[in-house]
Amino acid sequence: MHTRIRKYSWQLAPGSIKDIRQRVFVEEQNVPPELEWDSTDEIADHYLMVSSDNTPIGVARVFSTLDEVAHIGRMAILPSYRGQGYGQRLLRHLMEEVGDQYGQLQLSAQEHAIPFYQQSGFHVCSDAYDDAGIPHFDMRCYAPALILEKADDHAAPMIADKDNASWLFDSERSMIRLMDSLAGQARQRIWLYDRFLEHDLYDRKPLRDMLSALARRHRLSEIRLLIHDDQPLVKRRHRLVELMRRLPSHMSLRLVNDDYPAEEQPFMLADRFGVLYRHDFYNPEGFANFADGGRVKMLEETFQRMWDSARNSIELRELPL
Repeated sequence: MHTRIRKYSWQLAPGSIKDIRQRVFVEEQNVPPELEWDSTDEIADHYLMVSSDNTPIGVARVFSTLDEVAHIGRMAILPSYRGQGYGQRLLRHLMEEVGDQYGQLQLSAQEHAIPFYQQSGFHVCSDAYDDAGIPHFDMRCYAPALILEKADDHAAPMIADKDNASWLFDSERSMIRLMDSLAGQARQRIWLYDRFLEHDLYDRKPLRDMLSALARRHRLSEIRLLIHDDQPLVKRRHRLVELMRRLPSHMSLRLVNDDYPAEEQPFMLADRFGVLYRHDFYNPEGFANFADGGRVKMLEETFQRMWDSARNSIELRELPL
């Protein structure tokens, strides 16, 4: 069926948007009205999907926060239209509308809906929590534009331990999107090897927040940073250094020993399944894979060999707080 999706402000929203939310959330799911109708409606963009004869099908809203995150919420499809692909069509329209404008898309998903959102590349990023008496999980997507290019070719694009396709990149922007998508799904370990910790790549708030959360998540969490040159860290205050000082039992940095063979290609490993690999130190070209245990095991051995012969950075240790 041909559909159209229209955007409205809350002040100009047609009654069908409120009707669908009332029917699905308040009546069907027993969400208290005082929770369903909140002040966020006033600042959000509201989307209505209709059929070719203007019959309402579903709704959603999107609002942004100061940290450049777009939040998708209040997605609802009327019962008679469920299971026919309309929800996926609405979600991908929202991804296309706001994906380039914001560095991250986030939503709150009911537990049963997680596989639905994974089909469009959203991954779980929180523990379960209660919202209006219903278990929910936060989910996010860092690379909506890349995912939309290949969405129909992947059952679970960029989902850790599920998507075994290789995602090629040839720009810093795409590389960062893929790096964050991998790092954001790590549950226990990130190992990173590079020439140095370039600020534009590694001293970014989203990545720092992910590394901080990973380090605090589990007593066995481990973040290893293996580099050739620590001078950029010494000369310009790098906030990863501050993070390492706060979390010394989970996060460490070593310098490659030049007396031993070292790799010419930088890479990042996320747990036992994820890898981001660059063809050389100087260009943002390479690939990422979210479920490549064989390659990760091979690079893991390479990393461990270099790590064992590496040395600690004396200059970083002596930097004043």
